[in-house]
Amino acid sequence: METLLMVIGSSLFTIVLFVVAVIVIVKAIRVVPQQHALVVERLGRFYAVLQPGLNFVVPFVDRVAYRHDLREIPLDVPSQICITRDNTQLQVDGILYFQVTDPKLASYGSSNFVLAITQLAQTTLRSVIGRMELDRTFEERDQINATVVAALDEAAANWGVKVLRYEIKDLTPPKEILHAMQAQITAEREKRAVIATSEGKQQEQINLANGARQAAIAKSEGDKQAAINNAQGNAAAILAIADANAEAIRKVGQAIEGGGGINAVNLKVAEQYVAAFAGLARTGNTLIVPSNLADLAGLVSTATTVFKSQDK
Repeated sequence: METLLMVIGSSLFTIVLFVVAVIVIVKAIRVVPQQHALVVERLGRFYAVLQPGLNFVVPFVDRVAYRHDLREIPLDVPSQICITRDNTQLQVDGILYFQVTDPKLASYGSSNFVLAITQLAQTTLRSVIGRMELDRTFEERDQINATVVAALDEAAANWGVKVLRYEIKDLTPPKEILHAMQAQITAEREKRAVIATSEGKQQEQINLANGARQAAIAKSEGDKQAAINNAQGNAAAILAIADANAEAIRKVGQAIEGGGGINAVNLKVAEQYVAAFAGLARTGNTLIVPSNLADLAGLVSTATTVFKSQDK
């Protein structure tokens, strides 16, 4: 019986020893994931920062006091009411991005660096908004973001934290201000529409005036060219008629100088003389008869004398 008890006691001791060994081994091994860090304290004091991978610690002597995520972390900053320079309330809502760069400082530099960053972001934002008028806060978001990041990054260096950027998600003024801004925007758009319409009409009148001016100039140029063409045509016609008359006279003169020309002239003059008296007789009731029919021969003789004198 005593042997059996001794065997059972020895087995229990072995099992207990095995369990203790397993516990010691488990506590001695620490596997750190990538982009994470474990801060180890030995007997209550800082000892080391365990890097990603397999690490060993002394069980019951070393303990993991802090765990940090080294990735970029977004932090939603609670919305708050800020007062602008022109005494207007403005509700601001933003988001902050930071990253733990020094696990030791992040563990011992502040009791709660997340809360510290949040509070500092809110106070800095109120200070920046308080130096601006309402209209500028909507126009200079980038400047506000840069100012907040610069202030936070300077203070967060003592906490082992790097503030990467800050973004304003929303700027919400009171409803009365929103209605006034909407009315102002509507009035401005209506003003631009009226100005655009008037400028369009003005340009239309200018275009019509320029068109009428160009048309008048073109018409006057056409009339001028037409008058020049008509004058040149009339001059050419007069020259052509004069040339034709001169040619006809020249040919008549040549014909008179030719053989039998004088006799032809005498015959032509006699015919015209008789035709003239015949015409006078047809136009009235009175018959005109020369007092002396011999005058016809004298007239012909006189005309012949004239042609001869001209020929000489």
